[in-house]
Amino acid sequence: MEYKYIKIKGARENNLKNIDIDIPKNQLVIMTGVSGSGKTSLAFDTIYAEGQRRYMESLSAYARQFLGNSEKPDVDQIEGLSPAIAIDQKTTSNNPRSTVGTVTEIYDYLRLLYARIGVPYCPKHNEPITGNTIKEMVDRIMELPDKTRCTILSPILEGKKGTHKDLIEKLMKEGYVRARIDGEIVYLEEIDSLEKNKKHTIDVVVDRIVKSDDRSRFYDSLETALKLSDGLAICMTKEDEFLFSSNYACKVCGFSVPKLEPKLFSFNAPFGACPACKGLGFTQQVDIDLLIPDPSKSINQGGIQFYKNIVNTENLEWQRVQALIDYYDIDKNIPIKDLPKEQLNYLLYGSDVPIQYETHSRGGIHSKKNDFIEGVIPMIERRYMETSSSSSREWYASYLSDCICLKCHGARLNEKALSVRIGNKNIYEFCCFSVKEALDFISHLSLNEMQKNISRLIVKEIANRLTFLNNVGLSYITLDRLASTLSGGEAQRIRLATQIGSRLTGVMYVLDEPSIGLHQRDNDKLIASLKEMRDLGNTLIVVEHDEDTMRASDYIVDIGPGAGVHGGQVVAQGTPEEIMNHPTSITGMYLSGRKKIEVPAVRRKGNGKKLRIVQATQNNLKKVTVDIKLGCLNVITGVSGSGKSSLITEVLTHGIQNYLGRVRIKPGQCKEIKGLENVDKIIEIGQDPIGRTPRSNPATYTGVFDDIRDLFASTKQAKMLGYDKSRFSFNVKGGRCDACQGDGILRISMHFLPDVYVPCDQCHGTRYNEETLQVQYKGKTISDVLNMTVEEGLEFFKNISKISHRLQTLYDVGLSYIKLGQSATTLSGGEAQRVKLASELQRKATGKTVFVLDEPTTGLHSEDVKKLIEVLQRLVDNGDTVVVIEHNLDVIKCADYIIDMGPEGGSDGGSVVCTGTPEQVAQCEESYTGQYLKPLLERRS
Repeated sequence: MEYKYIKIKGARENNLKNIDIDIPKNQLVIMTGVSGSGKTSLAFDTIYAEGQRRYMESLSAYARQFLGNSEKPDVDQIEGLSPAIAIDQKTTSNNPRSTVGTVTEIYDYLRLLYARIGVPYCPKHNEPITGNTIKEMVDRIMELPDKTRCTILSPILEGKKGTHKDLIEKLMKEGYVRARIDGEIVYLEEIDSLEKNKKHTIDVVVDRIVKSDDRSRFYDSLETALKLSDGLAICMTKEDEFLFSSNYACKVCGFSVPKLEPKLFSFNAPFGACPACKGLGFTQQVDIDLLIPDPSKSINQGGIQFYKNIVNTENLEWQRVQALIDYYDIDKNIPIKDLPKEQLNYLLYGSDVPIQYETHSRGGIHSKKNDFIEGVIPMIERRYMETSSSSSREWYASYLSDCICLKCHGARLNEKALSVRIGNKNIYEFCCFSVKEALDFISHLSLNEMQKNISRLIVKEIANRLTFLNNVGLSYITLDRLASTLSGGEAQRIRLATQIGSRLTGVMYVLDEPSIGLHQRDNDKLIASLKEMRDLGNTLIVVEHDEDTMRASDYIVDIGPGAGVHGGQVVAQGTPEEIMNHPTSITGMYLSGRKKIEVPAVRRKGNGKKLRIVQATQNNLKKVTVDIKLGCLNVITGVSGSGKSSLITEVLTHGIQNYLGRVRIKPGQCKEIKGLENVDKIIEIGQDPIGRTPRSNPATYTGVFDDIRDLFASTKQAKMLGYDKSRFSFNVKGGRCDACQGDGILRISMHFLPDVYVPCDQCHGTRYNEETLQVQYKGKTISDVLNMTVEEGLEFFKNISKISHRLQTLYDVGLSYIKLGQSATTLSGGEAQRVKLASELQRKATGKTVFVLDEPTTGLHSEDVKKLIEVLQRLVDNGDTVVVIEHNLDVIKCADYIIDMGPEGGSDGGSVVCTGTPEQVAQCEESYTGQYLKPLLERRS
């Protein structure tokens, strides 16, 4: 029987109210509704969760133990489910070894391509490398001094796990006596067994010869070694060793490359990784700006941060430094910036001659020493690596920062891997291309007939994957970009492109707002990609608020009508036209234009002051000079990758933070920022979680829980029992339940089955012990209060102005539905951002505060965006400044001042296209933002 619908009966997950719904299969289905209405509960927590659970149940008990929890969602029945794949925003890797190239698997194909048709070049002479003849190898050995002891080895095994017992026995039968195993020469007959799970490298000793004029023995030995190891031989002397290759070696300097294999181009394997940075591309080094934060101070004034507490003391460390200062006659009273460079280098890097110095104890002279004195930089780096104390390591780390590796210059690979080129580009240079540039390069690659035949399938696969990335609006991203630096929307679209490339059919994809971070111009590309996946025979369920995507969909499910307890119902379902004509659907009202966010009648001019960023060059910025108007709502727009975050987050935000005393934050590159004296505080409101543990919640983050605990401690009952404020905290001993330590739940390990979370049998999920729960306020315990929604709390505490004021700010930013004690780990990025915004709204305006928000409309329905805009306008009306990076046209049209970046992304961006009011930007023909803004402003009432 073939199901045409996914039939859901009795869905009650989270706030869903016993929903029955039929969702058409093999169509593009949009689930929408106001924030907190229950659309994610239906799409992810019910449909996807059940699909995943059924898949896991088909596996063996042994396999299931590795796959985590798979609890059955709270639903009576679901029929017609297909295999489910979720593409959400929470899958960005923080591994520094994970790049766009590795995530999309393009790098795997590149490694294969370079291994099969790559041409090695000598890095010194820039000549193609060809194989050494045995005569050339012997000639190189003959250059060694007479009587040099040489060992000829054949590298037969490199970095492979196993005992290799059969190989060792085979070598012994063939008459070989010794081998170098993992760097140590041993007798083969003495080897008991190699460690099975450890990687081993084996070089068999072919011959040991004292160098003389006898060439024939070297010739025979090298020939034998080359046969054993498929063209490789090693000549080892006491001082050095040479790798010879009958495959690849420079005729001039002897630079040789091993046999080209994909592993040579992997920065995650020791064969290909740069030996200095181990394939990371960066190393941790002492940062001069952290070591000497204020160069205008002298040494005596504590200018060198590391020594500032021991200057001119009898501390042994300072006595060594003092000896160095005396020896080189360094003036301790002049600003460090005025010290001669040579003298400063002695302080930083140490002496290059032995210096005699005395060490003093309290009883007088302790001893005399004559030694090279270590500089502060090598000392910090050495101690950081050597110390076993976590506190000491943390202290030394405070002076370190990530610096580009000086050996590979960020390429991650060793010299041998980087010597191989295709089209005169090595694999790292290829990865530095943007997706658009890489696609152009691979499409116009000039290859001979043999190379074409070898690489045809590999090149096709690489070109296909690059095309998919280009089609989802990621043409500006480079393949070497760290996965950890991707936004949620970018990471999701990369996974989407990977799934398109897999060409699966009959699958149910569940996506979470794939349009995040995408300019309206690129929406059509995304929609086309979603339709392509649908046309392959897949069902797409997309949680989305973007109007263009909704209009292009086959079917819309509108969940609501409100948030939290006021939601959880299907308000309307049908085609986009049917939703637009629905009388009570808020989504339909916004789609049809019956309801809209009004354009402000007047644009603010600001307070007359401004911040001027002068010649910013961070990332792709091209000497950008631009003004941020103070006392205004500034909105930064532009296509993805145009330089918005580089300008606002890295240059402006980090520049202000550094100016205000956070010296560990390094500002982005620019000549200067003028007008910083007009700012006394900057508040950056991002989408990172408000806490990493279940103990963190909106009540604790906003500070309202302190006021609630004060209130409970002031009750007559609490005073009679002698309870103070701390009694009502679930984080400290005393009032909390000791069985679950205030968590309210216990985790039960089930070994082969998923862990089970059950309410604590002592406190039954209340988090507190019985004595604490005796205290009530208006008939409610402290646990009852934590289980209230913001809306319920606002009504309950309406007569307590301090508490109601804090709760009102949460209500105003559209979070009426969240519970006061809701775990921080269950909040979405957009919800966490609005909790932070609510927290800041409680503070008194100074008129000199700058608020910076990065795409605050993430996860927001048009009705919620309306509330958000009101909150942002309120901040500006208080006299403060708001700077927003945004693609949402409703926010853009409400701005006082727009800075439009572009014109394109990546290397084609990084310029200011235009600035001004929305009306002025709409008249700019070069501005993509203006083109989409113009019709909105023309329709204004």
